[in-house]
Amino acid sequence: MIMVIAVLGLLGLILGSFVDALTWRLHEQARIAHHKGEQSARRRHRLSMLKGRSMCETCKHELAPKDLMPVVSWLWLGGKCRYCHAHISWHTPVIELLLGGLFALSYAVWPLPLHDEGLVVFGFWLVFLVGFMALAVYDLRWFLLPDRIVFPLIGLAATQVVVMFTWEHQVSVLWQPVLAAGIIFSLFWVLFQVSRGAWIGGGDVKLALVLGLLAGTPAKVFLLIFLASLAGTLASVPVLLRGRQGLKAHIPFGPHLLLATVVVVLWGTAIIDWYRHFLV
Repeated sequence: MIMVIAVLGLLGLILGSFVDALTWRLHEQARIAHHKGEQSARRRHRLSMLKGRSMCETCKHELAPKDLMPVVSWLWLGGKCRYCHAHISWHTPVIELLLGGLFALSYAVWPLPLHDEGLVVFGFWLVFLVGFMALAVYDLRWFLLPDRIVFPLIGLAATQVVVMFTWEHQVSVLWQPVLAAGIIFSLFWVLFQVSRGAWIGGGDVKLALVLGLLAGTPAKVFLLIFLASLAGTLASVPVLLRGRQGLKAHIPFGPHLLLATVVVVLWGTAIIDWYRHFLV
């Protein structure tokens, strides 16, 4: 078990480095999307995750393999680019460590047996964690949940539901996630329409489909909404205490939704069972 946790932690570190590069490249691609000319075409080529090489965000110098070791390279270089000596944000190793920790933690506390369908769902979950981390980073940095990440996650969540229905042949495996997704999507859509995007963003509405399908049941989706709202409220308190300027601050809700989803997927059943026992 310890060996598996170590391997998953290392895999998470590596994919955390990928997430950091992915979010920055997607943002740069969006920024120059409408630019024309040969120079813009070359920049788009360099920014491609499939064709381009890893580069410094400041000087755009291509990075050598020794510059790409998760956490280690950042510490070795003292948090600075080897070529232009510009500071590399502390969020780079934090992203890597967080994703590595989430991979390892998910294996250690996975609520399903790690064989047959439980192992399949765990494989899906690791992919979702990568997407969640990318969305959280993007939302925190640029206050947006990009469709280029959200839409593939919707497709992946729908695929997981279909795979599990095919595997178990139980109608509840199909209708409960769909109902949960319908509940949270409808609620967020109404909030978005009523507030004209002031209370909740359009990206959150689309992300709700993913979160509902992953929550899997109406009870868990209500728990998810409660936990996300609680996390968002607690995160808002320090900002509001700053006074007039704090009231105007924009606080992204996406990371709180994603954090709540992680809690619900890993511990949702235990929390609901505890609550029901508490009421009896």
